[in-house]
Amino acid sequence: MAKTVAMAKRVGFGQRRRVGVATGVLILAFSLFASMAAVPQTATMLPPKTLQETGLYSDSETLQINPQHLSFAPQYPLWSDGATKRRWISLPPGAAIDGSDPDAWIFPVGTRLWKEFSFNGQKVETRYLERRTDGQWLYAAYAWSADGREAPLVGPRGKRGAYPLADGRSHTIPGVTDCKACHQGGPSEVLGFSTLQLSPERDPGAPHVELWPDPGVDLRYLVDRGLLVGLPQSLLDAPPRITATSADERAALGYMHGNCGHCHNEQGSLQNVGLFLRHSVRTAGQPAVASTVGYPVKKSAPGQSPDALLRVEPGQPDRSGLMQRVSSRYPALQMPPLGTELIDDEAVAVLYRWIANKDDHHKQAHLVPKGE
Repeated sequence: MAKTVAMAKRVGFGQRRRVGVATGVLILAFSLFASMAAVPQTATMLPPKTLQETGLYSDSETLQINPQHLSFAPQYPLWSDGATKRRWISLPPGAAIDGSDPDAWIFPVGTRLWKEFSFNGQKVETRYLERRTDGQWLYAAYAWSADGREAPLVGPRGKRGAYPLADGRSHTIPGVTDCKACHQGGPSEVLGFSTLQLSPERDPGAPHVELWPDPGVDLRYLVDRGLLVGLPQSLLDAPPRITATSADERAALGYMHGNCGHCHNEQGSLQNVGLFLRHSVRTAGQPAVASTVGYPVKKSAPGQSPDALLRVEPGQPDRSGLMQRVSSRYPALQMPPLGTELIDDEAVAVLYRWIANKDDHHKQAHLVPKGE
């Protein structure tokens, strides 16, 4: 039997609050896992036509989650316009995740993951990820009917207007291309189920912090049950956490890791931008600080204020390019560029405090013309 995952209860999200700047930081994604033996299912080439056919439920009529599935909650969840999420994962019989590279876990063929999105208690969509026999990942999304009984497959282009949000905006179920834009931006296509995200050293100040669902899936839980192999012992003896100078900095860097780092990292297609927001548990140092604090904006985005010369200007959040981008939902300026229609007020508040209280110990030599 395979291993699987049950439900994660989300704890509040911030109310809307706009920062008085020219409008504006960054993106990211999704994932899951299990402990008891789960129902075997071979990897498929095409996604099932309904969510019920993916094997998530033990009873497709009552929509009872298979009790063999394990639920989990990443410590730095992806912001999705205030959606409440539940996550599950299933491994094929006798299989385990290879954690030899703690920054890029390798999931066995047949791994299945689900993430359910609800707004105001109404299920809107469930996303599905499965590793096929050819080693590639299959992406699919299912849209829930208004009565919450049926969830048919959404077309590869996604579905706009899936649920009304504030200010006349609406939640969009992403297409396959949009999903891949985030999930294929780093060393692993599984997001949110990783060494840092499942560390027992959880950040209590993380934006949109979620409660651990029972039985509390973390690194030790997975290793003890043979679901994760090869993880360096040092990461069990001293569980990883983001090194920071303050609680706000730890939360800010964690938010950027979970919401932006899957695209902005040292290995993905955006590496030439030089913005590295994905935290590594293998290397020392803090690339997210080095590539933002005192670092010049390479090219101003439309709508960005002319005084935003640095990505992060210590003590000056209103003049920081990163702050302006995360505080905006103007399409040409906003970050993340996908997956969100509303400003993430809780994250904005954390980033604002971090930048406002950041010591200006970085020399701004970048701004001094050559020869002076």
